[in-house]
Amino acid sequence: MDICDMDAPDLSAALAADKLSAVEVMQATLARIEAWNGTVNAIVSLRDGEALLAEACDADASDSKGWLHGIPIAIKDLANAAGLPTSMGSPLFAGQVAQADDIIVARLRAAGALIIGKTNTPEFGLGSHSTNPVFGATRNPYDLSRSAGGSSGGAAVALATGMLAVADGSDMMGSLRNPAGWNNVYGMRPSWGLVPSEPAGDMFLHPLSTNGPMARSPRDLAALLDTMAGADPRQPFGLNQPPSLPQMGQAARHLRIGWLADWGGALSMEAGVLDTCAAALQQLEGLGHSVSALAAPFDRDALWQSWTDLRSFAVTGKLAPLYADDTRRAHLKDSAQWEVARGLALSGSDVQRASTIRSDWFKTATTLFNSHDVLALPSAQMWPFDVTLGWPRTINGTAMDTYHRWMEVVVPASLIGLPAISVPVGFGGPDNLPMGLQLIGRHGSDAQLLQLAEHCREHSELSGVGNMPIVRFS
Repeated sequence: MDICDMDAPDLSAALAADKLSAVEVMQATLARIEAWNGTVNAIVSLRDGEALLAEACDADASDSKGWLHGIPIAIKDLANAAGLPTSMGSPLFAGQVAQADDIIVARLRAAGALIIGKTNTPEFGLGSHSTNPVFGATRNPYDLSRSAGGSSGGAAVALATGMLAVADGSDMMGSLRNPAGWNNVYGMRPSWGLVPSEPAGDMFLHPLSTNGPMARSPRDLAALLDTMAGADPRQPFGLNQPPSLPQMGQAARHLRIGWLADWGGALSMEAGVLDTCAAALQQLEGLGHSVSALAAPFDRDALWQSWTDLRSFAVTGKLAPLYADDTRRAHLKDSAQWEVARGLALSGSDVQRASTIRSDWFKTATTLFNSHDVLALPSAQMWPFDVTLGWPRTINGTAMDTYHRWMEVVVPASLIGLPAISVPVGFGGPDNLPMGLQLIGRHGSDAQLLQLAEHCREHSELSGVGNMPIVRFS
């Protein structure tokens, strides 16, 4: 097997047993990047090759720091990695070099990872389409004319093309799930609080976004999650759980899965999305799990109002200083300006009302989990769209009234901080493109979701559909 196609724990074991050297791994990685990155534009701010090979040589000569020792990783360009630019896709920050690692990057580096560059993202991570005026668009490797999704689109494509074995990402509104589904890999939004962000600014009012892992297998997800996870004592609401990877060998028990499909017809879906996901759910039934169709459990419009208000409130907390400066505001993309303008117009009562709706949905979801172990939804409402579009304006003739309305299917998990894994469910639609299925669990059930995803991957040959396993791009 090619080095770049190995699962991360297998690669780690080969390095630990001296069957591979870190130099060999770095050489293979740089060769794969040379072969593919010019086409898909997934990795940005790539460091000098000679410097990277020297670091790999040092890794070979030193004691292991952890399971990532000698494994190359590129960091999503919203997080700081010391010595590398953090542009966030914005001309306002292009070339700004980070002086220190963010906590997640520090944990990866402490486990032995070699940081080689950054992965592309939309400006400030807004919107599920990884294009920005600094680095341009990341293209879907299964159809170069299509979007890779986002905001962790660069990470997903780097995985799909074998340029990385594992990758970090972040997820506010599907940013780990949508690009994973569109690139035939795995993306996991962990339970809120399990993977910390930075201890900066307000840390109490904005529990919407989280960091998380992306990978080419559930076991890889579990390994990376264990490295990223763990409460930061400098921050509130931290969550500690037993490591997930040791639990991956446990047999997946019979699980009750509730299929929410298109939320009772409320969410527009392109043709083939629901059929492709339903076929995957039939495979789960063949593996001994039960699947039942659920009616919409909560008012769709109320969820959307709560989400958009709380999201604009959160975005404004970060971008309002840029918006207040007329010169800088001109360099913010329209969707960023729209979010801040909405946020500034919200009253305290508006935010309280939105949070009350969120609380009501949490209570409803808790009741659902009394009768179901997992909830299932598509990871996207449409197939990868034209890479030249800013965002899709319609789905099946239904107008999308905001830049992110077409991603509405990810809101139920994001709004209340539930763990969710996007698993690849094969190819479909008129152009035979990838799709993912969200498996959503109760808060703290991260290991159970990972076990279910691994059960799907290990036993997918039992089904005649044959499209559950990841098919690596080549």
